Amino acid sequence: MEFTFNTVYDQKAVTAMAHGLRKTIRKRRSRRSHVFGWFVVALILLLTLPFDGAPLVIEGRTIMTWAAGLLILFTLLFEDKLNAWIARKRMLAGTDKAVCTFTQEGYCSESAMGKTEWRYENIGQIAEDADYFIFVFDKSHAQVYAKEAMTGGTVEEFRTFIREKTGKDIQAV
Repeated sequence: MEFTFNTVYDQKAVTAMAHGLRKTIRKRRSRRSHVFGWFVVALILLLTLPFDGAPLVIEGRTIMTWAAGLLILFTLLFEDKLNAWIARKRMLAGTDKAVCTFTQEGYCSESAMGKTEWRYENIGQIAEDADYFIFVFDKSHAQVYAKEAMTGGTVEEFRTFIREKTGKDIQAV
């Protein structure tokens, strides 16, 4: 059996990849960062808003503190999109589209930059969301495959195939 994916690494795909990394291999670090970030936002509110009936005094320090809090809040809420935006800026030209073919022996990814062959045992973790399969290799490297652009079988058949080849469970993210 052979499966083929034609994936476009657009903002949506790279955001799914960033989300997959955050929910799998970066899970503990991400959780700690989020707890710390929300703690800092709450602390900013507690220290700058008057709770004793005193009038709110807005001065330079208060504005700078709120700006820092808003920046942290924005980062917490849009972390995956920000990571994807940065990753897309760093992508090499010609790697924004890839055709990947999965066979019994391994899989091969071909883009305008060239052709790369991969072995299934190199995949660290596998994640899946509604639109993509995400292969995680390490803390900052992953691949994403669009389900809608798959040929050669059904999503369920590919799920079974990749579980068989890697020996790994697929995590829903």
